[in-house]
Amino acid sequence: MSFSSNIKDELERVTGTARHCQLAEMAAVYDFCAKHSEENDGKIVISSENELAVRKFFTLLIKTFNMNKDCTEDSPMYSKKGSYYILEIDDRAKAEEVRSAIMVTTNTMKSCCRRAYIRGAFLAAGSVSNPEKSYHLEIVCQDERQARFLCELLASFEIDAKTIIRKKYHVLYVKDGTKIVETLNVMGAHVALMDFENMRILKEMRNSVNRKVNCETANIGKTVNAAQRQIEDIRLLMETDEYRDLSSALKEMADLRIAYPEATLKELGELSTPTLGKSGVNHRLRKLSQLAEKTKGGEL
Repeated sequence: MSFSSNIKDELERVTGTARHCQLAEMAAVYDFCAKHSEENDGKIVISSENELAVRKFFTLLIKTFNMNKDCTEDSPMYSKKGSYYILEIDDRAKAEEVRSAIMVTTNTMKSCCRRAYIRGAFLAAGSVSNPEKSYHLEIVCQDERQARFLCELLASFEIDAKTIIRKKYHVLYVKDGTKIVETLNVMGAHVALMDFENMRILKEMRNSVNRKVNCETANIGKTVNAAQRQIEDIRLLMETDEYRDLSSALKEMADLRIAYPEATLKELGELSTPTLGKSGVNHRLRKLSQLAEKTKGGEL
């Protein structure tokens, strides 16, 4: 299963205890999955390729409207046609009762109801990319009104969501890893939250290690290249009379660099007599290189 599928599987089992929260979640599924057409003639038709969203609406419908006797899992109101799962409420009076109840709920939502609505919206049209690859949560909205309303709900929990237009849809998205964690918490996907955090920590640790390795590799490369240039300069000096005229300090450094081509400045300093710091070693090697440059220019 994908990471998104795991989240939805968890959310399908999360249900608010209060009726107003259950209605709020139903309202979200209704907003995202209800089919509105003249053919419905007052009926409610919930249709989606996402079975969990339709099944959640079905479960909440039973709980909130005492329809236990009328609804079973084998009920003709719940069916599958092709790749779509469909729930139909043919009774016009019952359909109007459901519509009225969820409309009242969306107009007077408490914090708990906002959480439930966001949960239902994600269950119906949301996804989260695998955090091992990238941080991206999105909910595909049918129009600008729907996207704006959902953005306002998330903003009430200090989650700043953005929107883009993709084909004919308005897509709400969150790319910040911390804010995705907060969104999962708001929806009640606590197991997915922990999984996300664990993968995020591992990913950031790997990235940190890779950065350090790359940095160290780059530094080693610079050290090796610098040492190679220094050795070439010293060998050039050795072919001239200038080498014999070097001070004992410079000659010692030249001999040490030739003898220990892979040594760092610190290591060369420790081999010197007396011991030198990195700046002292660097000064002597730079002086040798300057003398070599003069030799190349014919100044010696």
